[in-house]
Amino acid sequence: MPTEPLSQKEIEDRLRELPGWSLAGDRLARTYRLATHFAAAAMVVHVARVQDELNHHSDLTLGYDTVALAVNTHDAGGAVTDRDFELASRVDAIASAHGAS
Repeated sequence: MPTEPLSQKEIEDRLRELPGWSLAGDRLARTYRLATHFAAAAMVVHVARVQDELNHHSDLTLGYDTVALAVNTHDAGGAVTDRDFELASRVDAIASAHGAS
């Protein structure tokens, strides 16, 4: 079953539930800051595992002490869908274990 794009209002309403996340163009995006490069690298590995579990993958960028994600749903023509919010929520749920803010 195809994933349906969310309306602009649905995206705005759901973003209120995910502090730190925003709409950047046609993608949900967030950058986390961590204490060390090692902590950031560990978080990237954890995010990659979550993405594989969901079979939904973001652009994931490792900086010295940052982890940045940007995601939309290719199967929905590059629109934001429930799948993107599910991934964002799962990433938020693991971020604190890595000391991310």
